[in-house]
Amino acid sequence: MTARGWAACLGAIVAREALRFVSQRARFFAALVRPLVWLLVFAAGFRAALGLSIEPPYQTYITYEIYIVPGLCGMIQLFNGMQSSLSLVYDREMGSMRLLLTSPFPRWWLLLAKLAAGAAISVLQVYAFLAIAAVYGIVLPWQGYLWALPALLLTGLMLGALGLVLSSTISQLENFAGVMNFVIFPMFFLSSALYPLWKMRESSELLHAICQWNPFTEAVELIRFALYAQMNWGALGWVALAFAVFMGGALVGYDPARGLISRRKG
Repeated sequence: MTARGWAACLGAIVAREALRFVSQRARFFAALVRPLVWLLVFAAGFRAALGLSIEPPYQTYITYEIYIVPGLCGMIQLFNGMQSSLSLVYDREMGSMRLLLTSPFPRWWLLLAKLAAGAAISVLQVYAFLAIAAVYGIVLPWQGYLWALPALLLTGLMLGALGLVLSSTISQLENFAGVMNFVIFPMFFLSSALYPLWKMRESSELLHAICQWNPFTEAVELIRFALYAQMNWGALGWVALAFAVFMGGALVGYDPARGLISRRKG
């Protein structure tokens, strides 16, 4: 297998996912409507309840809308990662996933190509959301839009790998929706996406500890710092570690010899 062959394999999987995404226009609009509702409708109520606006004489004036933008970017990637994994469950039921895994390329490359396609689609959705937010006057430093690209790619890979682990444990397409809701909403609300962790500590030390150990919290913080052209090295390390763990779990789950799928059939 030459380098051209590896690249052709990656390109074919990415192109397949892109065509699937283009044919599902409702998925794109749903990915934008969901965070925009949070941004434009719920932000006023949360701002009044939490009192997060930082008033002068501070040098930076941060509104609650600007604060939750990174969290909503993470929300887009979280839902996209789960939906991309949903397509894997569908492919497995239709038999195309088995055909893909029997190709001469190693399993880790095939799954990584699948993750890269999903991450690329989620990045496009995030930038479309940021463009709409800018139209409404929620503008971030221009350097942040460039810094956010590698952060979004890494967080997209991490959340997509989590979806792969979950999809490897699901035998039927109908069961995946319930698992998605069981994972998505706790991960989203028990994070710093909508409110800072010190607000959670005021409510409960236990919930604060759960939020700190939530990998989605680190993903949001990595995006938040990147959007202000800064690097959060701690969040970067934790997101990279979470990606490695989830990717390892996905490789085990999709191993025909010893994975969860094989044990379930046995």
